[in-house]
Amino acid sequence: MATKEEARAARDAKLDELHERLTGAVETLVSGDDWARALSFAARFRSRSFNNTLLIWVQHEANYSAGRVSEPFPSFVAGYRQWQQLGRQVQKGQPGLQIFAPVTGRFASSNPTDSDSWRRLERGEKPRPGEVVRSRMIAARPAYVWDASQTDGDPIPEPPSPKLLEGEAPAGLWDGLTAQVGAAGFTVLRVPHEGMIHGANGMTDWSARTVAVRENMDHAAQVKTLAHELGHVLLHDPDNEDAQHHRGIGEVEAESVALMVGAAHGMDTSGYTIPYVSSWAARVDGKEPVEVVKATGERVRKTSLGILNQLDTAMLPDGTPPGLDREAPQKAQPHRSSPSKPLEPAPHAASSPSSGVVRGL
Repeated sequence: MATKEEARAARDAKLDELHERLTGAVETLVSGDDWARALSFAARFRSRSFNNTLLIWVQHEANYSAGRVSEPFPSFVAGYRQWQQLGRQVQKGQPGLQIFAPVTGRFASSNPTDSDSWRRLERGEKPRPGEVVRSRMIAARPAYVWDASQTDGDPIPEPPSPKLLEGEAPAGLWDGLTAQVGAAGFTVLRVPHEGMIHGANGMTDWSARTVAVRENMDHAAQVKTLAHELGHVLLHDPDNEDAQHHRGIGEVEAESVALMVGAAHGMDTSGYTIPYVSSWAARVDGKEPVEVVKATGERVRKTSLGILNQLDTAMLPDGTPPGLDREAPQKAQPHRSSPSKPLEPAPHAASSPSSGVVRGL
C-alpha cells in the first residue's frame, strides 16, 4: 500500500501532466477561428471550468482519432458512479477524461468583510460563537469523467433544444439581455444605422450610460451585438482598475461573451469576427500568452454563465446528463487503469478606452 508521500507524489505527477496537456491545448488557440470553436464548445459544457472544457475537448478528440469512441465531439460527461445513477455503465477499457477537481477547506470569521480575519478550520473543528463559515478552494486534484459515448445502458433523455431559422434570434433573448443591461444601470437604444454610432454595430457609452445597437441588420445580429455590449458593461467599467487590459483583449472578451451566449442558444457563430488571438495575447506586459488566454477564457465563461443563468430562454444542454442528481453524495475512490475504482470529480461549479465609449465589432 502506498504511503502518504507516495500518494502525494503520484497526485502531483498527474497534476503536472494535466497542466502540460492544458498548456498544449491553449497553445493551439492561435487564430480567431480556433478561439471561436473552443468557445462554442465551451458553451455546450458551461457547467465546467474553461480549463476543464479544453481538457475534455482534447482528450475526447484523441479517443476519437484512436477509434475508441464513435462521435467526434462529446455530448454529456459525468463521473463513473454518476453514470451508474442514470442506469449506465462505463464500457470496459474506456479511459477516463482527466480534469481538475477542487479541493476545498472550511474557513471561519467573526468579521466576514475583513479578508484578513478568516481562519481555516481543522477537520472536525467547529466555529466559535458568532463566526460565519465558508468553503474555499485551496488546491486542485486530478479527477475523471467519461462521455456518454463511452457508456452503455438506459437511454439518455433528449432535452429540448432551440430551433432557429437563419437570421432569427431565440425567443425572449433580446428582452432578457435588455433587462440585464437595464439592471446594470444602462439604457438600450436602437439606432437606424451605423453612421449614428461611428460605423459600429453597437456602442457602449459609459458617460451617457447607454448601449446603442443599429437596427439595419437582421434580428440575430442585433441580439448578438447586444450580448457583445452587455459583455462590455459587465467586464469593462473604466473605473475598475482590475478591468483595465489591452483594448484588443477587451474586444475579444466582449465578442467571446456574445459568442458563448449565442452558442448556448444554438445560434450560428460561424460569422463572428474575433481578432487573431496570438496577437493580442502577446501584447500584455509581464504575462505569458498561454496565461492570458486561460484567464480570458475563464473570465468569459463566468460572465456568460452569469448572463445565461438569468435568462428564461430555451438553451442547449450544459454538458451535464439530463436527470443526474448532482447533489447526491459521491464516494471518491482512487483511479486505476481500469474504471472499476475511479476518482469522482467534484462538480464545477475588463478593458475600455479612456474616453468611456466602447465600440462593438
